[in-house]
Amino acid sequence: MINAVTNHKIRQLNALGLIAIGLTLVYAFSDQLLHGELPCPLCLLQRVAFAAVCIGLMLNVIVGPKPAHYGFSIIAAVAGAAFALRQISLHVIPGTPGYGAPFLGFHFYTWAFVLFTIIVIGLALLSSLPAQYEDSQGPLSWKELPAISKTAVAATLLLIALNAMAAFALCGPGVCPDDPASYWLGRAE
Repeated sequence: MINAVTNHKIRQLNALGLIAIGLTLVYAFSDQLLHGELPCPLCLLQRVAFAAVCIGLMLNVIVGPKPAHYGFSIIAAVAGAAFALRQISLHVIPGTPGYGAPFLGFHFYTWAFVLFTIIVIGLALLSSLPAQYEDSQGPLSWKELPAISKTAVAATLLLIALNAMAAFALCGPGVCPDDPASYWLGRAE
């Protein structure tokens, strides 16, 4: 009984993690659409890393917590942190302008590095709770998922799809421009 409660609570924590990462993607996506802040290739890679973190969390919500799911999300977060750190390193030279408008004094890629670091630490701690792996409930059907889990999973899948479509609209089938000025779909070539 204790393990089932722990498993349920861990699934809920994973759903809350999905919502938190989803809010991050919503903010970046809305900034892109509302303020015309087109993401660079490194920005897009960071979004892909956030989406990959979400995949591991979604697996924990639907299938049940597994070390492999946490491992996948941690590897994705480490990759995202590396992409963000690479972008930070491109803009640390004095006189080099940052990419995009700052938010609360820092650029999005700096915030992404901070968030990826928090994700790695949080998932490492969460994955170290052994009771969640004992007597797992196994996969849950869509009907069995609590409302917060359904909302988190559906919203995350929608966000990933919208970001993928926006990335295609921006870059097209080829390589993304280093400093995009317009969407590929809107360019007259």
